[in-house]
Amino acid sequence: MTDAALLTARLIRRPSVTPDAGPALDLLQSVLETAGFECHRIDRNGVPNLFSRWGAKDARSFGFNGHVDVVPPGDPASWTHPPFSGALVDGMIWGRGATDMKSGVAAFVAAAMDFVTGTPPDGAVILTVTGDEEGPSRDGTRAILDWMRDAGERMDVCIVGEPSNPEAMGEMIKIGRRGSLTAHLTAVGRQGHAAYPHRALNPLHALVRLLGELTAHPLDRGTAHFDPSGLQVTTIDCGNPASNVIPERATATVNIRFNDAHSGDSLTAMLRERATAVEAETGVRMGIEVTVSGESFVTKPGPFVDLVAGVVTGHTGRVPVLSTSGGTSDARFIKDHCPVVEFGLVGAFMHQVDERVPVEQVHQLKAIYQSILQRYFE
Repeated sequence: MTDAALLTARLIRRPSVTPDAGPALDLLQSVLETAGFECHRIDRNGVPNLFSRWGAKDARSFGFNGHVDVVPPGDPASWTHPPFSGALVDGMIWGRGATDMKSGVAAFVAAAMDFVTGTPPDGAVILTVTGDEEGPSRDGTRAILDWMRDAGERMDVCIVGEPSNPEAMGEMIKIGRRGSLTAHLTAVGRQGHAAYPHRALNPLHALVRLLGELTAHPLDRGTAHFDPSGLQVTTIDCGNPASNVIPERATATVNIRFNDAHSGDSLTAMLRERATAVEAETGVRMGIEVTVSGESFVTKPGPFVDLVAGVVTGHTGRVPVLSTSGGTSDARFIKDHCPVVEFGLVGAFMHQVDERVPVEQVHQLKAIYQSILQRYFE
C-alpha cells in the first residue's frame, strides 16, 4: 500500500515555487515508473510537466490532473514549522503545498498505484501533473494536452484534484468554472489647466462615465448552473501629482467573472461598443486591451458526475453540492479534451502561512479516488 500522507511530505520537502517544480516531478516520475507507469517529461519554455500512463494507449482511460508548483512561502520566520519541512506534527502535514495541492497529487498517485497493482483495470489510468498552475498557466497543462494530441493520447474523463471543499470533506464537487476576462482601459484627452477646462479635454470624466455605464446594470441574472456574472473595477489611475492640472491620460482595469451566458468574445465586443459610444460622445480617445484567461464551462450532471458524487457520499456521508463557484483552475483547459470535474481536499489553509492538511484527510481522499477508479472500471 502506498502511503499518500508520506508521499505528500516527501513532495513538500522538494521546494517547487512556480515554475521551478522539476525536483518534485522527478520524485513522482521515479515513484510511478517503479509501479510500472510509462512516464514522459513534457517540458516547455522552462516549465516542467509530467505525463504518466498505466495500461494500453488506446484503451478506455480515466485521468487525474494536478500541479506541484506552489506559491512563494513568504517570510519563513512566520511559520510554526519551516515551509518546506513537510513536518508531520499533531496529526497534520505542514508546509507550502500541503493543501494546494501536493496532497491531492499524492492522493491520486497513491490511489492509482494501489489500484493497478491490486486490481489491474481493463483500461488505462493517466496522470498529468504540471509545474505551471500557480503561474501564467501557458506552458503547463496546456503543454501536456498539446503533447497528448500530437502523441495520440487521450483521457476519456478526468478529475482535477484541486481543493474543492469549503469546510468539510464531501461538501462540494466543482462541475464547472466561471470565465475570467481582464480589460485594461485607456482614455486619452488633452492636458490643460483646471481653471480653464474649456481648453482641455478631461480623460478622467470620460473614463468614469464608461465605468459608470459598465457597473450600472448587472450583466445577467445567472443561468441554470451559474450565479450572475460580475464586473469589478480593480484600479483607476492617471499618475497626476498636481491638483490644478487636467491630465492627458487615464487608465482603469476591470475584471469580469462570467457565466455561460457570455463568452470572452461577446464581452470584448460589448466593452468595445460602449467605449466607442463614450468616445463619440466626449471626444476622448478610448483604447481597450483584453485578456481572457479562461472561458466558462460546465460538465452537466450525468453518469460521470453521478459516479463521482455517489462515491463521495459513500465515503463521507454527505451529498456534495455541484458547484461552479470560485476562480479558475486547469479544468478550463481540460474541458476541451474530455468531461472534467474537480474534487479534492478542504481548502481552508491554502496559500496561507502555516499551510497544513490533516493526515486523515489525505488518506480519505486517496480512498475516495481509489473507489472512483474501481467503480469506473467495473
